[in-house]
This record gives sequence, structure tokens and C-alpha cells, in this order.
Amino acid sequence: MDLLGIGHLIQPSDITLGGCGPVGQDKSSLHLLFETELHGCGSVLAMTEDSLVYTFTLNYQPKALGATPIIRTSDAVVGIGCHYMRLHNVSSNALKPTWIPYHSTLSAEDLLVFSLRLMTDNWQMERMSNVFFLGDLINIEVSVVQANHVPLNVFVDSCVATLDPDINAVPRYAFIEKGCLMDSKLTNSRSQFLQRVQDDKLQFHLDAFRFAQQARSTIYIFCHLKATAVLPGSEGRACSFPPGYERWISASGNDQACSCCDTSCAMRKGRSVNSAVQYEGSAVLGPIVVQEATKDVVPELHGSLKVDHWSEGSSAVLMVGVAAVGLVCMIVLGTVLVWRRYYKPMVL
Repeated sequence: MDLLGIGHLIQPSDITLGGCGPVGQDKSSLHLLFETELHGCGSVLAMTEDSLVYTFTLNYQPKALGATPIIRTSDAVVGIGCHYMRLHNVSSNALKPTWIPYHSTLSAEDLLVFSLRLMTDNWQMERMSNVFFLGDLINIEVSVVQANHVPLNVFVDSCVATLDPDINAVPRYAFIEKGCLMDSKLTNSRSQFLQRVQDDKLQFHLDAFRFAQQARSTIYIFCHLKATAVLPGSEGRACSFPPGYERWISASGNDQACSCCDTSCAMRKGRSVNSAVQYEGSAVLGPIVVQEATKDVVPELHGSLKVDHWSEGSSAVLMVGVAAVGLVCMIVLGTVLVWRRYYKPMVL
């Protein structure tokens, strides 16, 4: 309960594991106990070459102390990862086979893992920082690990952003619907899907945003994802409404697939997708921290502009003054020369 290591014990009601509160408390050791299924409490599943990784987020948000309006500790977010070997036999009984059972192999073939990742600006690697500023583009990559499946197309069916690790939390912002990136049309933003470079990956920009009249800067993104076998006409929609185009654009180049973004699609138009074997899954990305730009940037810029304008004006005035003085000197010199020529002094 001394989570921050400063001697202030946290209140059990102020901390959750992916939205789930502690189930018990060991007062003697000052420990809080959490219990959840691997797929519960907002966990995110990712797959590496040899492991399954279930990631949880421990969120600490202190509330006012007692009847006072003050707090003495800061918010904290702690990531927790549970690693398991892939293709590992699990049983409640002792199991000592020297072969891989057929049902384990079959399960491995059916295993699909969807994931969302923050990517660097060049899309070459995962972005380590989750902090962005208003005006930034958030690069998000959707992927599916297909194990022994035939090649699959992955696409985003819907995405919702919330302030809490709960898809049903309010306020919530649905920025992708039916495979259409509605944010690009609703707010005239730079959000858009990129041209697909791999069947099992899909990338898109999301213009950074914050929820209005909300002090919290963290957002969570929940996406419902789908995958279909790579067949002609089987790709789902990945449509954007980029500024300047005034129409929907498809990441695959088939803009006709985006004709349903503003209307309801007839079943006939969706048969090409539905006729293929389709897999569905969900993935969560967060917390993503979106901060406001530094407030003193604009005044500094204005100040520099004022200084520059003052300097330019002063230089102009100085140049005009020098020219005027030069002109006066030339007139005086000419007058003296003329006088000396025509009005010579008389010698007695």
C-alpha cells in the first residue's frame, strides 16, 4: 500500500487493475490482492516469437482525503506483464508425453492474436513513449499474428476512445465505424489510413485530441478487429476522408468499397467479404497521454515578432534620417561653391 515509496499509504478504493478493484487486503504486510482471469480487467494480449504476453495496467488515481478537498499523492500508472510459453501443454493433471497431441496442434492452427501498437514516425519500430501533444499525429499499427493460417487481411471494424480502461465509459468517442475513419470527416482532421503494405498489417494516423472540459490527459483506445483470407474482393473497408479530397479514399485503392461510409450498405454489397472465412477479435491500446502545448510558446513567438517589427521600423527610420542628413549636406556644399564663384571678395 506504500505504492509510491514515500510513506503515504494508498486507499484501496483509489487503485484498480484495468478497472477492477482489489479483492482482498493483507493488513499485516500492507499488501492489496488482485485476482482476475487472463482475458479480464482490460488485459491486452500480444504474441512474441516464443511467448504469449498478457499486459495489465495498474491505475492509481487518488481522491480527496476525508472531508478535505486536497490530495497529497500523484496519479500513477504501472504496467504488469504475464508471460507464458507458446504451444505449451497445460493440464491440472501430470502430463508426460513425448509427442505433441493432435488437439494441441489443432488449437495452434486456430490461434489468432490481434494487436494495436504505437509506432515511430518512420513506422520501423514500436514507439517507446506514450506521451503526445496536441497537434501531433499518433501512429497506430493494427496486426494479426496468424500462426499456421493461410495469409489473412486484417482491418479495423470500429474504434472507441475513452478516458477510462472501460469501453463503456462516458465520455466516449467513436472515431472509426464500419471500417470508416469518421474522425477525418467529422473534424476535418489529418487522421487517415495509410496504403496497405502487408496483408496482416494496417496502419493509420490519428490526430491527437483531448476530451473537452476534462482535466485528465490519458485516453484508452478499444478496437474491434477482423481478419479474412486474402481472396479477391474479400478485403474489408479501410476508408479515410482526407482534407482536400472531399470524398472517401480506400487504403487498398478500391474507393468503391467506401460507398457505404455515409449510408447503410445493402447485404448484396457485403457478400464478397462475408463469403470468406472471417475471424474477429478485440485489442486495447493505452494509456496514451495527450498533453496541451506549452502555454508560453505563443507569447514568446509574439514577443519575438514584436521585437522584429520594432527593429525593422527602427532601421527604416534610421535609413531615412541618414538620407535626409546627406541631402542637406549636399545642398549646403552646393550653395557655398556657387557663392564663392560669383561673389568673390574685393581686394583693396
